[in-house]
Parts: sequence; C-alpha cells; structure tokens
Amino acid sequence: MLTIKLITENTDAVIRGLEKKHFKGAKESIDKVLELNDKRRIAQNQLDKNLAEVNATSKSIGQLMKEGKKEEAEAAKKHVSEIKEVSKALQAEMDQAAEELQNLLYTIPNVPYDEVPEGTSAEDNVVEKMGGMETELPKNALPHWELAKKYDLIAIWVLRSREQVSRSIKDWALVCNVR
Repeated sequence: MLTIKLITENTDAVIRGLEKKHFKGAKESIDKVLELNDKRRIAQNQLDKNLAEVNATSKSIGQLMKEGKKEEAEAAKKHVSEIKEVSKALQAEMDQAAEELQNLLYTIPNVPYDEVPEGTSAEDNVVEKMGGMETELPKNALPHWELAKKYDLIAIWVLRSREQVSRSIKDWALVCNVR
C-alpha cells in the first residue's frame, strides 16, 4: 500500500507510475488522497489547539476557585464544555476523513519500478535474469492431486463417533507400526 509520505513527497512520480500501470483515474485518486489528508491534518491541528486551550483554561479554573472568583470560574467551565463539544464534532470529522483516506488508499495499487516496461499483459514483461534449471515434465505427467489419488497418499476419513475415531487411530497405528 502506498504511504501518505510517498504520495505527498513524490506526487508526480506516483501519478506517472500509476498511469504506467494503466490505473484509471490516477490523478483524480491521488488528488482526492491529498485532499482527504489535508482535511484530516487540519482537523487534527484544530483538535490539538482545542486540547491546549482546555488544559490552560482548566488550570485557570483551579486558580480562580482558590482566589474565590466563582463567577469567573463558572464562565471558564462553560467555555471548556463548549470547546469539548466542538472537539467532539472535529474528532468525528477527522475520523471520517481518516477512514475515507484509508479506504481510498486500499484501492490504489503499488507503483512499479522505473525499470519496469509499460505493458498490458505478461507478454510485455522483459526477462532480466533466470536462475536454476528449467524443469521439463513429460507430456503424460499427472498433476499432484491425481498422483495423490493414484498412490493413495491422502487418507480422508469420515468419522461419525468417538469409537470410530479411536478405532481408526488404532488401525492407522497398526498399519504404520506405531506402538
């Protein structure tokens, strides 16, 4: 999955890579990612400012109560509760933007390396290096599931009761000479 950091630092390269991969709406998707990220960051910054203001006001409330200024302390408490209500709405907005951003990022594929040739199918790929020996199977070679049936390599038991399970395990142990 592409990261926000990669998208923000290399926006044009990401768009070129997605277009190379024939991803439809690459520019629009990346623009939407940047827009949602900005929306999330703005909400986060405002939440941080609100939290700092709540903390500062809460400290002053204690000081005002010590000095006996109850009316000012009550006004400050009311102000703190208003800020907290605004913060709840901001938190919901930030969470919504973060969720939309994450869901959008899930739909965007990774960017290919610059060395990868442009193409639409496997035939367009270039073989850079091959290792090991290439295995040549005979024309009448059987797939693994057919070999398992032919040589009775897989035992599938349908068991209906505990007694059958116990009996089957004992029978299997005898066949395998397990004691």
